[in-house]
Amino acid sequence: MSDTKIFESGSYRYLRGVRQYSAGITALDGYRLERVRFNRPLPLIEGFLRIRQHLDSLGRPLAAFGACELRSPEPFTEQGFVDFNNLYIDTLKAWGIYEEGGDNPVARSNVIPELNKPLSPSIHAFSYTMPDANAKPSFVIAGSAEAPEGMSDYRTHSISLGDISQEGLMKKGRWVLNEMERRMAGLGFTWADSTATQLYTIHNIHHIMVNEIVKRGAALSGIDWHYNRPPVQDLEFEMDCRGVYAEIVIDTR
Repeated sequence: MSDTKIFESGSYRYLRGVRQYSAGITALDGYRLERVRFNRPLPLIEGFLRIRQHLDSLGRPLAAFGACELRSPEPFTEQGFVDFNNLYIDTLKAWGIYEEGGDNPVARSNVIPELNKPLSPSIHAFSYTMPDANAKPSFVIAGSAEAPEGMSDYRTHSISLGDISQEGLMKKGRWVLNEMERRMAGLGFTWADSTATQLYTIHNIHHIMVNEIVKRGAALSGIDWHYNRPPVQDLEFEMDCRGVYAEIVIDTR
């Protein structure tokens, strides 16, 4: 766990990732993670406002914000993804969470619904820390598609680029599952500690479900399969997971 750092003001520890997000977070002792899902995704600015209001209502600092799940209208180009990340990071800077040149402690997923698309990048769910002397360990792992993070681009380093045959999808899925396990291990967790596993793809991956996901124990709490694409063009398969014991749905109507 040498690649983890404590974000004291947020009351969580994070696994170092890339500029736009960390690879995952876990609440410090004496705290639990809570997850809130909006009943419909809210545009980015409105979503961040609702997050601020929710944290204020609980007496929690903005720094308690530790993870978010985003929805966007279309897969980004490589440059489009960079541009979006710059806009997103501006909010974290304003909240005192991100310092230029430093680490980004906030975990994130950002996926693209194939149907019922939002009109603009939006917030689907978020997680934050709450004091709890009796809390079980809790964690959120950031989303990963089938390409290593922190490289010059995603396309060049994508696993089985353009191959959506059963064999190609199996290679993609196996790589993503290995990455989920690497990230959990970095924070001291395994599939046995998870309470939810989310899968994002529009392809038929029954063979991966049977031969990899279930056999590894990644479906102990079932699989929440979203008919969504990863956020960058040419990527086909993404997952994230969490071990969170307090979850809330907010009606935004």
